[in-house]
Amino acid sequence: MHSDSHPIFISSGIPLSDTDGSDLPRSPSSAPQSSSFFPRFSLASSPERDPAATMSKGGGKIFTPTNQIRLTNIAVVRMKKGGKRFEIACYKNKVQSWRQKIEKDLDEVLQSETVFTNVSKGQVAKKEELLKCFKTEDQKQICLEILEKGELQVSDKERQANLESSMKEIASIVSDKCINPETKTPYTVTMIESAMKDLHFSVNPKRNNKQQALDVIKQLAGVIPIQRAQMKVRIFIPGKEAKKIKEKIVPMLNVESENFSPELEMIGLIDPGHFRLIEDLITSSTKGRAKIEVLSLKDLSDVGDTALT
Repeated sequence: MHSDSHPIFISSGIPLSDTDGSDLPRSPSSAPQSSSFFPRFSLASSPERDPAATMSKGGGKIFTPTNQIRLTNIAVVRMKKGGKRFEIACYKNKVQSWRQKIEKDLDEVLQSETVFTNVSKGQVAKKEELLKCFKTEDQKQICLEILEKGELQVSDKERQANLESSMKEIASIVSDKCINPETKTPYTVTMIESAMKDLHFSVNPKRNNKQQALDVIKQLAGVIPIQRAQMKVRIFIPGKEAKKIKEKIVPMLNVESENFSPELEMIGLIDPGHFRLIEDLITSSTKGRAKIEVLSLKDLSDVGDTALT
């Protein structure tokens, strides 16, 4: 992982002078010389010229490559395939957002649609290697595969911080969506986190936190009393088909009130997972004339039976 204080350079390989370069000043920020020739492109949104490479010992100006670029805000994603190592340069904090379907603009994730063998050294992958390992030379397609399956290079400290953040977010989702069916009250985030640790639940950084929350709910069901909080809905069904359709949906609906005037109107609680099933059933049976409305996303009872919606 490279921090902003240690910029990466990509150079075309053009010599800085007609000499072998041994008389040029060296500094931590100077670009390392390489015998490789790299394509002309920028990986930074705001490239900065290296001031150390523009002055000779005598203070006069010397020739410098026009594409010597400072790369900042780098996150490297690495993938091994066909015995070779491939890397892509991304923006920090964007890789996880992409994998969790939060960020959808690839340009906001990739610093360049270029595949490297070593980002820090500016070594670009050869076309022959890409074709052999990925069966294509399409850089964008390969970048997408590495972004999806590769390993984000982070320090141990950053990795631990990311895992803890994801653990808390997953626990928050579970706490928000579930209740204790015995008390009809929600669990606190701290209680869910504690139960997850008892399960030895491990966060998968490549999966969406919402998907992992659903997995946690299933696993917690064998440890603590827990169930998805129910949705309160209103269902309208035209008179002629009402009785027949009602028989089909009642097993999925906890009816609170019912009224014929002249169409059937029912208000009740359903499991969130049954919403789409009920909607498809009533609309297909009535050619779209029946409908279901959500009155509240969850219906819970707190101390004193105060409704939480």
